[in-house]
Amino acid sequence: MTKASSRAWARITSLLPTRADLAEARRDPRRDLLAGLTVAVVALPLALGFGVSSGLGAEAGLATAVVAGALAAVFGGSNFQVSGPTGAMTVVLVPIVGQYGPRGVLTVGLMAGVMLAALAALRAGRYMQYVPAPVVEGFTLGIACVIGLQQIPNALGVPKPQGDRVLVATWRAIEEFAKNPNWTAVGFAVAVAAVMLAGARWRPTVPFSILAVIAATLVAQAAHLDSAQSIGALPSGLTAPALSFLEPGSLGSLLAPAVAVAALAALESLLSASVADSMTVGQKHNPDRELFGQGLANIAAPLFGGVPATGAIARTAVNVRTGASSRLAALTHAAVLAVIVFAAAPLVSKIPLSALAGVLLATAVRMVEVGSLRAMAKATRSDALILVLTAVATLALDLVYAVIIGLAVAGVLALRAVAKQARFDQVPLERGDHSAEEHTLLAEHIVVYRIDGPLFFAAAHRFLLELTEIADVRVVVLRMSRVSMVDATGALVLKNAAEKLKLRGIVVMTSGLRPGQRQVLDSVGALDLLRLQGLEHATTPEAIRAARDYLETAGVLPAAPAGPVGARGGSQ
Repeated sequence: MTKASSRAWARITSLLPTRADLAEARRDPRRDLLAGLTVAVVALPLALGFGVSSGLGAEAGLATAVVAGALAAVFGGSNFQVSGPTGAMTVVLVPIVGQYGPRGVLTVGLMAGVMLAALAALRAGRYMQYVPAPVVEGFTLGIACVIGLQQIPNALGVPKPQGDRVLVATWRAIEEFAKNPNWTAVGFAVAVAAVMLAGARWRPTVPFSILAVIAATLVAQAAHLDSAQSIGALPSGLTAPALSFLEPGSLGSLLAPAVAVAALAALESLLSASVADSMTVGQKHNPDRELFGQGLANIAAPLFGGVPATGAIARTAVNVRTGASSRLAALTHAAVLAVIVFAAAPLVSKIPLSALAGVLLATAVRMVEVGSLRAMAKATRSDALILVLTAVATLALDLVYAVIIGLAVAGVLALRAVAKQARFDQVPLERGDHSAEEHTLLAEHIVVYRIDGPLFFAAAHRFLLELTEIADVRVVVLRMSRVSMVDATGALVLKNAAEKLKLRGIVVMTSGLRPGQRQVLDSVGALDLLRLQGLEHATTPEAIRAARDYLETAGVLPAAPAGPVGARGGSQ
């Protein structure tokens, strides 16, 4: 086997389950089984609700929770991650359903799964660490707002308005409710949400969501409330239905939505896995393996009529808090939901839609971490701006654009901050190193500038402006030993500055160039300009001596008397 094939095989095997996973599952199965049962109880109303919100129905949400939850548990990179349908993914799917229908969603999910697997093979998981915290917080806040607004039609008991713009749809739903109020639906939604929010503060470990949904269902059935529209009939089993995907000719138009789904699945899953790490001791997820597990989950889920899935932060947190010790807990959660699909489909079908809307409204409220938002807002103005822009873009545009905008603004502000760190200061020459006459001559004809920090495109033009404004000198020595990095723009600016000063009769010398700086300067021809004229020096004292020799040769300075060469030095 060649080295290339060995590396490829090692990369593939690094994404697959190991014996260590099986050993961990055997360590404390009782705790994992109880944790998985608890998570399943919490996940049931969420799976139903997100399935309904996506536009494919409650059965799609259940299929996703079972199939994607099981595969991601086995092949994922976190021991505690719980995967399934999420509110963030629902936000992306709604416009896809509106434009392409259910077949489009299934096709997009399949394409996104392949993309996630490819990202895992390319080891792209490590780049999650470069997403700034304000982008994540703004993203989460925007998603919470969108999820809450999406539930307004069901909470008000009105048909879902046409259109994929959540603000427009919400306003139309309110107008429809004003014409024909449905206070029964409002009552169920408010009651379920209130029970969940109050119960979470009182007894966080109790699954108040399922208790509230069961109570609302019993009340609706006992009172025969026709105005409380229910989920409807569910399939009494989890079998692969006769699904139809869009024809291959339509895949081009679905590429952008598939990229959006894959990007969101990667972002949310890796974020959720990081949250699980922070809640445990000695645990660290494998980001590439997590992407691979999510890829397989999203390839399989559409084959059973499911929607695209991601790691779910809320369910993962419940899994950790209830004592899970391995991925057996997440697998148990999927198995329990599968049993519910087979055994309790008729009962689940009677749940009022407004009750599920209440569950998701409470979920949206609980997604907002006020403390984290306050901390980000108080940190710096840049952090606050990034957070607000990301949240507004999530609400007004879509999630992928929101993340792109947040990252772009964060990058620009970071570059601005780094550029401000670049300093261009004149180095004072100590009188103790020179006689009064020599100091006066140096001050009149030679000036030494020290450049601190990066010399790159964001700071280079300010450097050029300051350098070319130098007057009343004959030699400029640029001390480069403290330059942290130089890019092509910075090298070109340095070259242009040297040429412009040369036209004014001012010679530019450098000292302390590093190998990395020399390579960049050489690539744009700046190093040749300095080397040919003998203007590049290893140290600042050497550059000052060379400057004095040049001025003496030019007749600007009188010839110095013979003496120790090092007497005219300076600090490097």
